Amino acid sequence: MPSFPWDCWSSLEIRVVLCAMGCIQSIGGKARVFREGITVIDVKASIDPIPTSIDESSSVVLRYRTPHFRASAQVVMPPIPKKETWIVGWIQACSHMEFYNQYGEQGMSSWELPDLQEGKIEAISDSDGVNYPWYGNTTETCTIVGPTKRNSKFIISMNDNFYPSVTWAVPVSESNVAKLTNIYRDQSFITWLVATNTSTNDMIVLQTLHWRMQLSIEVNPARPLGQRARLREPIAQDQPKILSKNEPIPPSALVKPNANDAQVLMWRPKFGPPLVVIPPKHR
Repeated sequence: MPSFPWDCWSSLEIRVVLCAMGCIQSIGGKARVFREGITVIDVKASIDPIPTSIDESSSVVLRYRTPHFRASAQVVMPPIPKKETWIVGWIQACSHMEFYNQYGEQGMSSWELPDLQEGKIEAISDSDGVNYPWYGNTTETCTIVGPTKRNSKFIISMNDNFYPSVTWAVPVSESNVAKLTNIYRDQSFITWLVATNTSTNDMIVLQTLHWRMQLSIEVNPARPLGQRARLREPIAQDQPKILSKNEPIPPSALVKPNANDAQVLMWRPKFGPPLVVIPPKHR
């Protein structure tokens, strides 16, 4: 296939498109042509313009569901003259995580990513845990097996959100009395649109996105179930950023473990040493 410049950002036009669903950031204008003649026609990214919902139906846990981050891209792969396979898809990594559940004066539980927190890695894979390094293998990727005689045109998409459960009671206590007073979460992600030649392991970054999810929930455990929790600012999330210049993918974002397998739940009391409540799945 012919060789092209790494990208054609000089011809790039960035525009914000408003639609009924809210604010969708889109990069359009002239198509961008990358190495191997791969063309990106359009990239869209957004976070649903709805607040986080809170569910107090359980007497054991509080549940909340954040709005979805969504990304899609329209890509054209030129004819592949050789017997080789290309995969085009989304790779995502977590670059920052703070996730605290406060239990009044007793202390707090904290989901932590030790290597990320200690600065040993820049970001940690957010793969589904099966199809490394890809975020998923349904709508998130497209596989093109050569040789092909015509262009292959396709759309790949992904979405992500949080839907966890937080215990009302202190997680290391045998008591089931509600003590939860606050939930705080702040996570940042980098999402890459990538094309990979599986025969040569050549990897081409086509687009880089940054997005962040912030959450603060105030809880009054003395109130009746169903009336305890209140969502605090920010109610609406900042919209994702589609970068005008691509960022390289750190090696830690391409391999095991992913964030779900590496995270550990700690109990950090106001007095006394911290305790591991749930160890990481990956050792």
